[in-house]
Amino acid sequence: MAGTSSAARRRGGAGGAATVVEMKLADRLAQCRAPFVVTCGSSGSTRVLNNAADCAHAVSSAPIRFVLSDDLTRLCTALAYSKGARTLACADLIRIPGEAVWIEWSCRPWLAELALHAVGVGDPAYSSGQRRGALLQGPKSGRRGTLRTFWSGATERDVLASSVEAYFDLDTPEGEEPEPPPGRSASTLRVFDPAQGAADILRRCFRFQYEPSWGDYYRDAGLSPGQQGALWRHALGTIVLDIPVLLAFFLLLGTRAGLPQSPQPFERLNRSRLKAGKAPLLAHIDVRAPLLADYRARAGAEPAYGRRGPRLHHVRGHLVRRGTELFWRVPHLRGDARLGAVRTRTVTWTFGPH
Repeated sequence: MAGTSSAARRRGGAGGAATVVEMKLADRLAQCRAPFVVTCGSSGSTRVLNNAADCAHAVSSAPIRFVLSDDLTRLCTALAYSKGARTLACADLIRIPGEAVWIEWSCRPWLAELALHAVGVGDPAYSSGQRRGALLQGPKSGRRGTLRTFWSGATERDVLASSVEAYFDLDTPEGEEPEPPPGRSASTLRVFDPAQGAADILRRCFRFQYEPSWGDYYRDAGLSPGQQGALWRHALGTIVLDIPVLLAFFLLLGTRAGLPQSPQPFERLNRSRLKAGKAPLLAHIDVRAPLLADYRARAGAEPAYGRRGPRLHHVRGHLVRRGTELFWRVPHLRGDARLGAVRTRTVTWTFGPH
């Protein structure tokens, strides 16, 4: 199934129906043509760095493009940052469903869910009004490859790419390193969660490095070690927070029930756009969250036995793997029952044999 891009909404009105199109990030990226040029303040020399325009063809030609709904974005983020969700316990269940796959989502629900897990993001690349996306490329096995992230800028046509890329191998044995992509040197730069220890999937399976043109640029800039460290931490922050969410998405995509999907081909709309001299929109697949139990209001309910219970607070989810089944203790509110009750706190996903 092919493609990514814009969602079209039709509104009725006098004189016929008008089509209002929301530009998706993939469409903006595919239409990028201007090179990313930087100028040295001291010498006045210019340099072209690899950015969105250099990736436009890869995104527009990707055979699979997914656009996540807001509810699925929140679900994947909650699952990603629940206790245990970033461990190697589920790594063998994850498959990238193609040699080139694009995924994008809105920042607003993603940031809202991160806030519930006490993850604060202050970088402009994560503005709530923007969209984020990731391009994954690799062999048919779906177990290894490269990953780069993108986000929308201040204007509709403004798209930026991360200066840092990740490469990964989900089958990396303990004590070994994931193999770098062809033509690239191995990187020892990694991210890890001390609380996960050796079971951390980022620690074992992912490595990070600058895209070559950016690496050369920063190497030639004559930065001090302190400046290099600060710059690296900033650049790494534009990609690493997305990875657990992407892994959670691919995990859910591989469940036996799968995820609700709606292909958006835009064939009819694109014929009209081409006649009007406009660029066609990329086909994509809208993906939604499965129906899960949620909070149920209970107005007027009183605490049992007349005792004052604990104040209302949020409880993080917890993921448990048992064979071909995943049991997720759903993030929920605990405390005063008058403010809501949870129908069920456990969700089960079943996986078939790979």
